[in-house]
Formats: sequence, C-alpha cells, structure tokens
Amino acid sequence: MKAVVLLAPNEYVYQDVEKPQCPEEGILLNVKYCGLCGSDLRTLRSGHKNIQFPAVLGHEISGIVAEIGPSYNGDFKPGEALCVGPNVYCGTCEFCVRGELEFCENLRELAQHWPGGFAEYIAIPREALDNGVIRRIPDGVRMEHVAVGEPPSSCINAQEKLNVHDGDSLLIIGAGPIGAIHVSVARARGAATIYVADIAASRLEMVKDFGVDAVIDSSKTDLIEEIMKLTGGKGVDVVITANPVAVTQVQAIEVARKAGRIAFFGGLPHADCNVTLDTNKIHYRGLHVIGTTGFAPRHYDESIRYIAKGLIPAEKLVTHVLPLKDFAEGVELARAGQAMKVVFEI
Repeated sequence: MKAVVLLAPNEYVYQDVEKPQCPEEGILLNVKYCGLCGSDLRTLRSGHKNIQFPAVLGHEISGIVAEIGPSYNGDFKPGEALCVGPNVYCGTCEFCVRGELEFCENLRELAQHWPGGFAEYIAIPREALDNGVIRRIPDGVRMEHVAVGEPPSSCINAQEKLNVHDGDSLLIIGAGPIGAIHVSVARARGAATIYVADIAASRLEMVKDFGVDAVIDSSKTDLIEEIMKLTGGKGVDVVITANPVAVTQVQAIEVARKAGRIAFFGGLPHADCNVTLDTNKIHYRGLHVIGTTGFAPRHYDESIRYIAKGLIPAEKLVTHVLPLKDFAEGVELARAGQAMKVVFEI
C-alpha cells in the first residue's frame, strides 16, 4: 500500500509499504481521509517521545471497514463508514474510573503506539475498539469533514470547564484552526461577543468566516489597549490562549474582566514555559485560571454532533483536500498559515 513514512525529523517519503494484517480481534480500516494536525507538524519537525522511526503518522481519520478479524466480537461490519479518534484509554486508572478519561495515566494513541492514518489502511486493535473512540459516521456527513472530529473535542472540553455560556464575551488569542474551532464552539454555547487576535494577517482573514465580531492584528495593535477600548475598559469574560506563545498568557491576565475565566489551552515550548504573571491581578480581581488538555470520549461524540449539525462549519474549517501523494504541499500550506485544516484523500 501507499503511505507517508517519517524516517527522521524533517525527512519523510511517500512510498510503498507492507499492508497491515487485520488484527485477530480487531478491524482493518481502508482510510479515505486523514487530517493534518498541528501536533503532526511538530512531530515532523522534531520527532516525538512516543514515536520510533520509521513511523506512519496521522490521527484524524475516516474510512471504510475493509475486514474484521476472525475473533472480532464487535458490531462493526465490512463496508461501514467510521471516524476515528486517536486516544486509547486504559479504563482502569483512578482518572478513568472517575470518568475523567482525558487524564488517563496509561493513555496510548493511534499514530504513536500503533501506525497511523497517512496510509491506505490502518489496523485498529482490540484495545482501541474497547477503550478508544471509534464511531459510525452520521448519515449525510461528508467523510472529509468528520475526519477532523478530534481537534474540536479538546476545545469542547476546555469550554465546558470554562463554563462558556449565553452572553459571554470572549477573546481567543490565536487564529489558526484551533482558534477557529473555539469560535464555533463558543457560538454554539451562546457566546455574545467574540474577538480573535493573531499576528498572521492571512489567518485573521480566514477566521472572519467563522463569525467573529472583530479581529485584532496584534503585530500592529496593542492587544491589551484594543480589548479595553472594545469593552469600555472592563475586559472580557473569557480568554483562551490558542497558541504556543508565552507572552499571550501574560496578556490573558491583563484583558480578563473581574471574575473572568482564562484557559491556557495551547502548550508552550519546554524552553520557554516559565512565564512571569502578576498573581496579584489574579488574586484581587478574582480570576479563574485553568489549564486544559485532551478530551474524553463524550467530548468526541459532542464534536461529531456539532459537525453533523453545522455548528462547527467543517466546510470552512477544511480549506484544502489534497491527495496523499501531495503531502509535502499540504505541510507547507499549513506551516505558512495559508490553510486552516488540510485533509489528505487517501
């Protein structure tokens, strides 16, 4: 079969590889679409602790059941269309038992602990079927759209923890695909006013299609001053830092109104993760500052419902669908900020 194989950091090839065998108790999925994620870009650039070379990445997957294993006892049938989230939870640690699966202490992922979806076929093991997020695709939903169901799952988790609700004002710092998804999720939850800031003009232009009230080019405008001007000096109810830049966490504290809620959503590079914050402002203004990461299966299910209902406009989020042989082109589009989501057709 054809696959994109990562040989070493910044070295990958589109080539023939051996087609995987259908697991004894699992299924073999004929991949139709696989999305390119920001974490894929990081792994392509610098590798990942859970990945050994050569590796097949790709964890935003939709496809058709090609085979079922001889000892498979589930209810998926050959020919069914499925969407796949990468997480495989252990189901037995204290967090899984408490229902907080996003904190699973033994989490494994497709495209890390097993080969991923930038290939014509992916073997889905029993562990992923038992404790993962493999779902049937709702009728009428396009496969290239539902392939990107994983990123909104984390956004839904974050906004649930932030209690984004009717009437809220939000600032989302970061106009990439995650920022755009946060806009859509916030609208679905009833947010009244949404501002988006970034330093990339191309990304700010694209995010306008998601129904923002104002975009702020913080390479040209002082973000704090602009938010205070837009809010009559009060600040916003909710701030989400959807980027990997340390200074935006400082800005988030400055622009949140009294009793505001802040999520540090985007992780920072390890070399630049010690941020100096004015904790008196957190204290005296009663700010709620949280970190969020990952998702539980219910967040993935909610993501698929959002996509099916058009609450997340996947036709705007997926800006480029390319054949897998054009993988390098898709990577460059994403790195240059000229695409929201790139999805590869296999």
